[in-house]
Amino acid sequence: MTASAPIVTLIVPGRDIAAFAPAALDSLRAQSEQRWRAILIDDGSTDDTGAVFDAAAADDRRFTTIRHAASRGLGAARNVGLAQVDTPYLGFLDGDDELLPNALARLTGTLEHTGSDFVAGAYVRSRPQGGGYVAGRVQPWVAASTSPERLGTTLAAHPQAVSNIVAWSKLSRTPFWNDLRFPEDVAYEDQVVAQLMYTRARAFDVIPDVVVRWRLRADGTSITQGKAQLPVLRDYLAALRGGIRVLHEAGARASVTARIELILAMDLASLLEIAGSHPDPTYAAEVETFIAELRALPEFADAMPDPATAAALAW
Repeated sequence: MTASAPIVTLIVPGRDIAAFAPAALDSLRAQSEQRWRAILIDDGSTDDTGAVFDAAAADDRRFTTIRHAASRGLGAARNVGLAQVDTPYLGFLDGDDELLPNALARLTGTLEHTGSDFVAGAYVRSRPQGGGYVAGRVQPWVAASTSPERLGTTLAAHPQAVSNIVAWSKLSRTPFWNDLRFPEDVAYEDQVVAQLMYTRARAFDVIPDVVVRWRLRADGTSITQGKAQLPVLRDYLAALRGGIRVLHEAGARASVTARIELILAMDLASLLEIAGSHPDPTYAAEVETFIAELRALPEFADAMPDPATAAALAW
């Protein structure tokens, strides 16, 4: 391998993100670790996303573009990218998010030092403000999973790591993904995969450094901003159930408790609020069924809900 050969591949999918993709690509160009390549996947966009990706590839040979004539979904797009990776390390960046300038150097350097299967970093939300986007602080659940730094750790030693479930906060050794792929045709495709990563790893690292700014779009079109839609709710609850099932099957009871605590703190209050005014009674029924399933878990008694959620659930 020559000094200029890429050591890490970033898989960058996007659909109808022409307004945001330039910032994502600029965040790659600005990396202090320049030995990267990026697979840009236009997932059937109806705007100029494909043109933005093509222009980047024409200008910089580190970018490669793949275009889907029709949308196949985020999971399928990432899986297509995974089949093209030929570098020692791989990671993900959604085409409307941004890497911090030292992200790749910090992530690859950590894995080179530890030999772990993957490393997970912290991230912040980038919210619309004053006609632009402003990054916020590291949220408590992110900090609980990534701070303090833990190198060569496991779920047994750090059960709260499972609170970091997003694909784009992690960098892995490529062989770790040999038999790991994203589910397709569903939203929230990264949640089950994240739990499989934690339970399959010989060892993993967590670092408190913020590596990604995660954009919450002003127009509300992010997947995470569409939970009032019944199909999105169903995918969301399926992902939560699937993640808990993976942890149960691995015997990671402390991590199951950590996941329940986070669901109680971060998910149920908003879902109950939506259910209270949703025109379709099926929405409330599905939320109630999920709550009943949580209550039935043996780890539920160890989970500590925050006061607001406890009140909402009439505890």
